[in-house]
Amino acid sequence: MDQAEKCLAFIDESVSSYHAVENVEKRLREGGFLKLDEKEAWNIVPGGSYYVKRGDSSLAAFRVPEGEIKGFHVAASHSDSPAFKVKTNPEMAVEDKYLKLNTEGYGGMLCATWFDRCLSLAGRVVYNGHDGLVSVNVNIDEDLLIIPSLAIHMNRDANKGTEFNMQTQMLPFLGALKEEYPDRGKGVVKEKISDILGIKEDEILGSDLFLYVREKGKLGGLEKELMISPRLDDLECVYASMEAILSSKPQNYCTMCIIFDNEEVGSHTRQGAASTFLKDTLERIGEKLGKTGEAYLRLLADSFMISADNAHALHPNYPEKADPENRPLLNRGIVIKYHGSQRYTTDGYSEAVMKSLCKEAGVPYQEFHNRSDIAGGSTLGNVSAGQVSIPAVDIGLPQLAMHSAVETAGSRDVEYLVQAIRKFYEK
Repeated sequence: MDQAEKCLAFIDESVSSYHAVENVEKRLREGGFLKLDEKEAWNIVPGGSYYVKRGDSSLAAFRVPEGEIKGFHVAASHSDSPAFKVKTNPEMAVEDKYLKLNTEGYGGMLCATWFDRCLSLAGRVVYNGHDGLVSVNVNIDEDLLIIPSLAIHMNRDANKGTEFNMQTQMLPFLGALKEEYPDRGKGVVKEKISDILGIKEDEILGSDLFLYVREKGKLGGLEKELMISPRLDDLECVYASMEAILSSKPQNYCTMCIIFDNEEVGSHTRQGAASTFLKDTLERIGEKLGKTGEAYLRLLADSFMISADNAHALHPNYPEKADPENRPLLNRGIVIKYHGSQRYTTDGYSEAVMKSLCKEAGVPYQEFHNRSDIAGGSTLGNVSAGQVSIPAVDIGLPQLAMHSAVETAGSRDVEYLVQAIRKFYEK
């Protein structure tokens, strides 16, 4: 249970993709990793441990082996989760009585799960500092907002399934406007942020703010076998890959834990899996180790990627939604994901590699296929392959209610993934 409790604590602190990367960075620095900057020349030596960030919400941490490098062992995950993003000039008055915020959807979320929960705002703010623009993470750490449901008396069809309009029915309620302060509503978000940061409101020039659920993760079930928490997809895999690289020593391969942002919206950003972030980082490592041209391509040919993004478990109330034979269960181990049209990268070779790793690590594994009449989703592996073509396997940890405001996973599975990726890093 130790890893499960530590994972929940990590997720509680990671209220946005920016905070997730900030928390990983903190752990890496405590573990002796040195920070590199994409704008500066890199000094990389055998036996060193390093990390580099892009866009404040993506990060690549890597360890260089002491001896001759044979290739790269990469574990990829993502920092973002479906949420509501705050628009610019967000405050909206309702009949001069109420105040709500103007938001839009980010990623494919289960909308109904966001109703009637305590919410707040977190993300990144960019302001004008003494020496130029400064980017800083911010969290309004209070029960600030709620998206109230419409009473059943006014919508008798609510329990029959409702399609929600994000512009009119899902805007978060901030509170009542005071008659004696008619202008109190406009700019209240910027006012709160400026108070937190100790700067003037007009110094704030940009922001990326998201709603997040205030509920803390917890262990539940008869024997505490359940992890119940926001953002399990995919911070559970972020945590496991971080723990593995911190607690492992590479042998013949440069090991890397890379965390991309924007997977939930397609990954086509400068810090997403479709960007050149992985490609650029691997090329710079190769160059500093004297591996360029054909020598670098030979490294790639002997490399491997584990794309770690959570998987669907068999649902207790909807067992018919699972494949007839491949039905992952909570707490039964790592899930290897397959797709006939290659929305997952797993093939016969990478499947065999992953199963061998699990056996060597002494951890269980299971298989996942979508039902043949359900499309399913995609993930990091096949997207990143467009930039760096190395063998890859798509895996994840089994969970329920994927893309809900609060999700459920197995408390024992986190340790399995830490052990498997650690074995991968040490081979």
